[in-house]
Amino acid sequence: MDTTDNTTSNITSFAADVKEGLTAKEKHLSSKYFYDDNGSRIFMEIMKMPEYYPTNCEFEILSQQSGDILDKLPFKGKFNIVEFGSGDGMKTKQLLSAFMDKGADFTYIPIDISQEAIDALEKNITDALPNITMKPKTGDYFEVLGELTKSSTPNLFLFLGGNIGNYPREDALDLLKKFNAGMKTGDMLLMGMDLKKNPRIIQKAYDDPHGITKAFNMNLLSRINSELDADIKLDQFDFYSNYSPKNGQVNSFLVSLKQQQFYSKVLDTTFYFERDELIWTELSKKYSFDEINELAESAGFSVAHNFLDCKHYFTDSLWRK
Repeated sequence: MDTTDNTTSNITSFAADVKEGLTAKEKHLSSKYFYDDNGSRIFMEIMKMPEYYPTNCEFEILSQQSGDILDKLPFKGKFNIVEFGSGDGMKTKQLLSAFMDKGADFTYIPIDISQEAIDALEKNITDALPNITMKPKTGDYFEVLGELTKSSTPNLFLFLGGNIGNYPREDALDLLKKFNAGMKTGDMLLMGMDLKKNPRIIQKAYDDPHGITKAFNMNLLSRINSELDADIKLDQFDFYSNYSPKNGQVNSFLVSLKQQQFYSKVLDTTFYFERDELIWTELSKKYSFDEINELAESAGFSVAHNFLDCKHYFTDSLWRK
């Protein structure tokens, strides 16, 4: 699947981040490394769990309300739909199909750093919607944004999936300000955001009774063993996830069950752990409507409309620059 050069660069980046994260005073591993082949398969299982609501909620919104989303757009004539991090396009396909059915005149521009991901998405979308006008872009989001601002064509930007929740407050604000700086006045941003709700519902979604989320996190340690030639004893670690309804944050951790150490030949480094020491792996922030309005305004946007699933668990929030 990967070329040799890509694999080498990925392992180099992975190695550097693992060494930095596991020698820090407060140990951490980046959630971006969840998604190797095995991790991606496990995440597909997570999305099928009855407890994991975000994917189904957003799919419902885009399946049933995309016509209403189109009606809220101020554009007259041609416009672009520009998507950051489009994944497999399963949910986006619902929106694109509804827009085409209503005769909208748009060009779909998905952006991803991975050419492989773009190729797979292009096939997926054109197989389902053969008449779509599509101009995929491979590269950094902000480089592509710079190209789009040179055109007078208005844009609807998509940042779906609740991905903004993986960023700490200041990082989220920084990212959104960069989006704003690359947009023209009147451009719109549709962003998936998970909402605060009954804490038990959220807790079960991120610490499920089937052990699938635990396997997803433990796969990070398996990657270190296989890619960095390490000797981690997986049964000496556990998984813990906690949701705080006050700040809306889910934080996930791996837990060392004993005082221990492991060695990586690739890094030529021994890593030391105290009993009960934590490795932070992921943040997933849940928002109130007041927080959504405050975040939008701080980044230079105004909220035009919040589209909700029937349970009011999730919103695709439409913002105007």
